[in-house]
Amino acid sequence: MTDYAIGDIQGCYDRLRDVLAKVDFSPSRDRLWVAGDLINRGPSSLETLRYIESLGSSAVVVLGNHDLHLLAVALGGHETRRKDTLADILEAPDHDRLVDWLRQQYLCIHDPARNLVMAHAGLPHIWSVEQAMRCAREVEEVIRGNAAEDYFTHMYGNRPECWDEGLAGMDRWRVITNYFTRMRFIAGDGTLELTTKDSADSAPEGFAPWFRYARGDDTRVVFGHWAALEGNTGDDRFIGLDTGCVWGGVLTMMNLDSGEKIHCDC
Repeated sequence: MTDYAIGDIQGCYDRLRDVLAKVDFSPSRDRLWVAGDLINRGPSSLETLRYIESLGSSAVVVLGNHDLHLLAVALGGHETRRKDTLADILEAPDHDRLVDWLRQQYLCIHDPARNLVMAHAGLPHIWSVEQAMRCAREVEEVIRGNAAEDYFTHMYGNRPECWDEGLAGMDRWRVITNYFTRMRFIAGDGTLELTTKDSADSAPEGFAPWFRYARGDDTRVVFGHWAALEGNTGDDRFIGLDTGCVWGGVLTMMNLDSGEKIHCDC
């Protein structure tokens, strides 16, 4: 069995099938780790979601901000945005099943055997792996449970800006969600800066890319979300797989054991 991790697909179904064909991917013997943002902005969100769901246990999925946006529209009463390409999912006859499947996915995954974590936006330096996993499980339970509609109604927002163990309820869940799905620039104390989306060198004063801070462990982190990086973090421990497929870049997939990267022009 070979495990591959792939960056933000964002509804680019044809390119997904192209890059999988390059390694003769077979769900009977291989596994696909998806670093979030399966859908939205690309032309084929419904086909992409159906395909990943059809892989069953051969898909390992973390939720990205675009995936959560679909759930916020479907369950939280939010409107779609001008650039969204979610109508095919929202109008599909299997809409409820696909939404329910998406709710069962993760915010963060830890593979101790590989000393590896996968989260859509990354892993903040203020959390150990163990603490990050506890926070992820807490919010995953909310998304899967009876409080999901209330969560998605109030999910959006940039506050609180910083983690505090004393936070409770929606403030606590929102900041956890933002670390896992929206983080790019962060301060030393963990304060998030969520408005700047440019390259790593464009950090506002007092902030730096999350992967520039020292961690108390040697865990590798696989993430997506930050297309402007073009996959370059300057540190082999931090593996950026969002290479801007939906924006005309490339779709990137990586063999989790050999480190080989496979690309498909978009």
